[in-house]
Amino acid sequence: MVCIRCQMLVKAELEKLGLHYVDVKIGEASIIENIPSEQLDQLDIGLRKAGLQLMDNKKSILVEKIKNAIIELVHYTDEQIKVNLSDYLGDKLSYDYTYLANLFSEVKGITIEKFYLTHKIEKVKELIVYDELNLTEIAYKMHYSSVAHLSNQFKKITGLTPSHFKKLKDKRRGTLEEV
Repeated sequence: MVCIRCQMLVKAELEKLGLHYVDVKIGEASIIENIPSEQLDQLDIGLRKAGLQLMDNKKSILVEKIKNAIIELVHYTDEQIKVNLSDYLGDKLSYDYTYLANLFSEVKGITIEKFYLTHKIEKVKELIVYDELNLTEIAYKMHYSSVAHLSNQFKKITGLTPSHFKKLKDKRRGTLEEV
């Protein structure tokens, strides 16, 4: 669950089954009562119809928490973290970063850093497409040290320069679920 629309879908499915929740955040839902297996199966079916799924494997859940923490950081906040990404994730998830990094790479086949950079570049693409900020402003907003640094990472990830991407008529961006 990586977007507001997904959260609304989960809330609707829970309400349809008469389940009471404390909170539905990106990637997790806190349910007040214990859910009987029959209702859990119904919830799973409803979520799968919407392209979502329940997770019960602890490692998969932790990987989703890592992904969601990064997505939230990149796409839903403008704040720059005061510490490096490894400290941020370690503190937020209460795990040793080395464990998180190894688990993430094992499950996803890419590093946390690569996942983070890919999402930052997706956000940069979004800002370029919106055409409300110039590249200097985008670099500042996305916490790059310079436009050159942003341009180098952009080209490394996309194969294009930001200015070439901006000129493309068909500005295809991936959805957060695809990244």
